[in-house]
Amino acid sequence: MSLKLEMPVVRELLNREEIQVAETSSDSPAMATGKVTAEFLSACNRLIDLLDAPQDIPFLSGLIQREIIYRILRGPEGVRLRAIATLGDQSHRTARAIAWIRTNYAKPLRVEDLADLAGMGVSTLHHHFRALTSMSPLQYQKQFRLQAARGRMLIEGLDAASAAFEVGYESASQFNREYSRFFGQPPMKDIRTLRASGAPIE
Repeated sequence: MSLKLEMPVVRELLNREEIQVAETSSDSPAMATGKVTAEFLSACNRLIDLLDAPQDIPFLSGLIQREIIYRILRGPEGVRLRAIATLGDQSHRTARAIAWIRTNYAKPLRVEDLADLAGMGVSTLHHHFRALTSMSPLQYQKQFRLQAARGRMLIEGLDAASAAFEVGYESASQFNREYSRFFGQPPMKDIRTLRASGAPIE
């Protein structure tokens, strides 16, 4: 399941006095997995269930998505979502660069081209990119590639080399090294561990 969060709704909820966003360290990772609460999972399930009742979608989907945003804001990643929603124009430009990487992560990345896309200088982009994600654009792309490859191996059953090439790596050995550093063990061993534990992947 992938859900695009509507920033106007996030800002509206943040303006409500009763919603308190927990503070956390500014060096928290750009992408993270976490334990799913029963309330958050219930809201996600109800949103998916609307696919079986399309007549209810116009009336209920917005309400359920507001609840999902509320659950995120009240959780550990709420501070990151608040920062993305409340920073100024530079944040929106940086978000454009982040969105491009997420959509085109398998393509070669030139930071100069990314800066042009965002309408910023390279050094300015680096500064604001780190403020939002705690890493550089190239580090962000690498982490996104590794997460995508992990998902393909786990869900689609790809071998490590195939997954590596599909997410943009030109060298399977480099992929194996970086995967092991990031996830703590080689690709296929990691996938076997995940399958044995029944752990979800995001």
